[in-house]
Order: sequence, then C-alpha cells, then structure tokens
Amino acid sequence: QVQLVESGGGLVQAGGSLRLSCAASGRTSYAMGWFRQAPGEEREFVAAIRWGGASPYYGDFVKGRFTISRDNAKHTLYLQMNSLKPEDTAVYHCAARTPCTVVARGPHEYEYWGQGTQVTVSS
Repeated sequence: QVQLVESGGGLVQAGGSLRLSCAASGRTSYAMGWFRQAPGEEREFVAAIRWGGASPYYGDFVKGRFTISRDNAKHTLYLQMNSLKPEDTAVYHCAARTPCTVVARGPHEYEYWGQGTQVTVSS
C-alpha cells in the first residue's frame, strides 16, 4: 500500500503559478496522476506519469500550462501549474496505480488517493 499527502495549494491571482507536491510513503513503485474536482463537478483528469517518468500524459485542457514530474528518491510527485485561470479552481488530488509502467486517465483506474489540496484562482 501507499499513503499520499498533497501540499502546496492556496490562493493565487489569475496568471500566477503554484507547485503542488504529493508525498508518498509505504510502497512507492506506482504510476501516479493528478486529478481535480470542483464543487458539483466530476473528478477530472489533469496529468499522469509512469514510474520512470517518461512520456507524461495530460488532460486536454492543460495546453502546456501544467507540468507533472516526480522525484523517486524523495518519493514525491509534483505538479507545476502556470498561467492559472479562475476555472482551475478545484481540490487537487494525487493518485497511484499499478502497474507502474501504465498511465491512465480514469479515476476508477487508480487504487490509492490523497485527501487533496485546495487551489483557488481569483480573477
């Protein structure tokens, strides 16, 4: 099993940047992803990355604004978010799945989830 704890959320003005982190403990050889959920909305795929870090996979709305990365030595997943928009406001969750070499965009395809960190973008 793996335990996931997100951090780095907060309030930022439109056009600003935030870097989210997700610290993993326990077994950590997973593929990992970021999802977000706004009030009244379904959980939305943001990005995913394999254990080795090759060929990250992004949701259609990202359009080059976000970058997912991981530092396996530190057991930490990151999401660098630039050019933030008010519509990016949501709770951002990290998630883990097996096998570690396969990424996926469906929330149901992930086995473990963090509690989330709130991102609020003001206009």
